[in-house]
Amino acid sequence: MKTKDQAINYTLRRSRRARHLRLAVYCTGMVVVTAPWGFDLRRLEDFVRQKTSWIIEKLDFFKKHPQNSATQLPRKEYLAFKVQALALAKYKVDYWNQFYGFGYNRINIKNQSTRWGSCSKKLNLNFNYKIVKLDERLVDYLVVHELCHLKEFNHSEKFWALVAKTIPEYKICRKELKNHERI
Repeated sequence: MKTKDQAINYTLRRSRRARHLRLAVYCTGMVVVTAPWGFDLRRLEDFVRQKTSWIIEKLDFFKKHPQNSATQLPRKEYLAFKVQALALAKYKVDYWNQFYGFGYNRINIKNQSTRWGSCSKKLNLNFNYKIVKLDERLVDYLVVHELCHLKEFNHSEKFWALVAKTIPEYKICRKELKNHERI
């Protein structure tokens, strides 16, 4: 897409899981717009146009801060905390799964920039290494949240009822985790 001042080149990705348009600018200069299936693509150009100043601001930031310095520190930090995060995740999964009894395959620690955790269709539980920096009650909520996806692979009322069995204040925890410092 071209604006008056600058051309914005972006990649469009379609996602069955997406509910809203999502815009990401990466340190490589790549701009990605993720759209839900069935989204009216005619509205896409307007969306990008509205976000142009934000996109340019992010691209300028990454030009001023080269990729090697921006990614070096998180990689070192990830390697330093990975073992501790895995031990914490395993302990918490074992503890909370006593209440649920769900079967799972593996627990993985990842260096993700946008997620605290996930549950795969192969029944693997994935957690961000930065869980070691969270308050214990937020770790508990996060682990229970991903455990409950083993039974309900969605965010339906049934899913939230499962979470509420062991974390009745899950709404507060969820809000705190969303407002927590950026991953």
